[in-house]
Amino acid sequence: MTEMGSAGTLGDLLAARRRRRFVGRTSEVELFQLALESPDPAFLLLHIHGPPGIGKSSLLDVLAGLAADKGAKVVRLDGRDLVPSPPAVLQALGVLEVPEEEGAIAGLSDDGRLVVLFDTYERLSPLDEWVRTRLLPRLPATALTVVAGRTPPDSAWRADPAWRDLLRVVSLRNLSPEESRQYLQACGVDPDRQEQLVELAHGHPLGLSLLADVVVRGGEAAADPLTPDLVGTLLQRFVEIVPSGLHRRALEVCAPARVTTEALLREVLGLEDAHELFTWLRELSFVESGPEGVFPHDLARDALEADLRWRDPEGYRRVFRGVRGHINGRLQTSRGEEQQRAIADAKYLFRRLPGVGSPVDWEAWGQQYPEPARPGDREPLLDLVLRWEGEASAAIAARWWERQPEGFFVVRGQDGAVGGFLALVDLTRASTKDVAADPGARAAWYYATRNAPPLPGETVTQSRFVIDREVYQGPSPTLNATPILTFQRYLGTPQLAWDFLTLAEPERWDAYFAAADLPRATGADFWVGGRRYGLFAHDFRRVPVGALLELVTERALGQDLTPSPPTGKPPLLVLSQPEFDDAVRQALRDLGRPDLLLRNPLLRTRLVHDRAGDHEPGAATLERLVGAAVEILGEHPRDDKLWRAVERTYVRPAATQERAAAALGLPFSTYRRHLTQGVDRVVAWLWDQEIYGEHH
Repeated sequence: MTEMGSAGTLGDLLAARRRRRFVGRTSEVELFQLALESPDPAFLLLHIHGPPGIGKSSLLDVLAGLAADKGAKVVRLDGRDLVPSPPAVLQALGVLEVPEEEGAIAGLSDDGRLVVLFDTYERLSPLDEWVRTRLLPRLPATALTVVAGRTPPDSAWRADPAWRDLLRVVSLRNLSPEESRQYLQACGVDPDRQEQLVELAHGHPLGLSLLADVVVRGGEAAADPLTPDLVGTLLQRFVEIVPSGLHRRALEVCAPARVTTEALLREVLGLEDAHELFTWLRELSFVESGPEGVFPHDLARDALEADLRWRDPEGYRRVFRGVRGHINGRLQTSRGEEQQRAIADAKYLFRRLPGVGSPVDWEAWGQQYPEPARPGDREPLLDLVLRWEGEASAAIAARWWERQPEGFFVVRGQDGAVGGFLALVDLTRASTKDVAADPGARAAWYYATRNAPPLPGETVTQSRFVIDREVYQGPSPTLNATPILTFQRYLGTPQLAWDFLTLAEPERWDAYFAAADLPRATGADFWVGGRRYGLFAHDFRRVPVGALLELVTERALGQDLTPSPPTGKPPLLVLSQPEFDDAVRQALRDLGRPDLLLRNPLLRTRLVHDRAGDHEPGAATLERLVGAAVEILGEHPRDDKLWRAVERTYVRPAATQERAAAALGLPFSTYRRHLTQGVDRVVAWLWDQEIYGEHH
């Protein structure tokens, strides 16, 4: 928020320089001036919209200066700097007299005029109804408001007869050739070079700005005028004339990161002091500043990333991993909302996961974060379940609220009410009755115990409900909150075994979550109240959090590059009981054959790995373990006949089972019964060791 009107300041000097470079927009400026100077203006709200880079912010700079020159009190708010909530906006209006209740907003001099400017209004879109119905009506009757954003005003503004009369909508277009020449002249571009740049830019203000930067700094601007990706072409030229290779690398770091700070530059570039580089970034025409750091214009960001991937694929991998490493450090050392912001930064890195559409609302990403539900949220929360999923589901949600209220989190709407919620339950803390009462929890628990049961002390968690007030499970602030909360759970839950995510219409999510190594739990779909749900599952004993980040990184980089082979050890296998059973029986048959034992999946289980000590598990480890299981069978006198059958068949094998039976002096049918029981006993003992550990 900026208040203007003082004289003789650096701000005045900066404003004067901006005005000298400002060209065009004559009709828009005249329209604003008429409203500003009229005692009875034809409109009180000017809505300016246009695509990124079209010059909306530059126009607001000029309008703010004109209003200040006329003696108006000017208050400017930028959606990039504000959490989209009424309290945040009212706090930003603090230079005025804003009563706590619904009274009129005052604070002007007797003859002063109030001008309120909203920039980057698309970031405040969740507040649009509140701005229209609650905020602007509290301003003085002579107040003039200007809104600038990427999209036209919502139809509700025109549907209201009163607002329809007080609203003017302006769609910004590219500059004319003559206006483009005027801009280049103001930037100091040689007249002999201007026609070429006008032809290249086609009147796009950001394109003109980038071209002017290139030429004024001594670079070439030769390019094909028909190139559709003008911004990409311009950035390719620009990065060739940066002051140094280090400056180029700073640009490369800035591109994939959601926001760039001096700390990020220091770590990724290996510097002791990155202040000069950070300052240089802030001064670039296509880099914007926000409360958390600097970031490139959307078009510039895409072009920078594409350029580096094409020009230096290995360099792109290094930059990506460097930014990820910095964020990972923040993930490990931060807590609460700071950790949530770090998770938002980590997720943003993977916004272009190849091959699948993302359900994330990237326009709203990083603007709202989940918070623990309060006791008063219970009824509105259950009303949302009833509205979207029906009575049976609402009864299940009510039961979990009673049992684990700390697992409920909400995303507040613009009115402070529950805009959406998520319910995370700990199945290992739930009673058998609670799990049995919920088909979703029952499906998750059955899947976990059937495929890879949790060991004592391990945890199984489930995101049981994800419901947004407006769009249910569509892209929304609530859906955005889901990866934030789940990743916090990954980082903060000791000995996490399984995590499940529950979603309706599961087929639409298959490709996205499979790419994120959270595949559909086969055979675990369930029904509640006539609606079908699916589970998406991840076993953290198989792929821990760090390995998961590495896997997703490889897949993200894989859209342009061939993933390099993993450098770490392969993850441990968590075999289902039938798979484990088959592997033990195969190991018995392969005793004495190291070449065959090396292929056995038991080598990659915790059972064998933990007994290998400091050495890599191998055939000898597996043979020793299976042999020990057979010997334990012989420690019990009543099992002696079973032990003899197993030992004579696998440890000191006879040529055939018939000869083994003869050596033991047993009828073949009796031998086979003893062998079957003995092998079953060996398998059961090893399974017990796998599940409960060596000292159980």
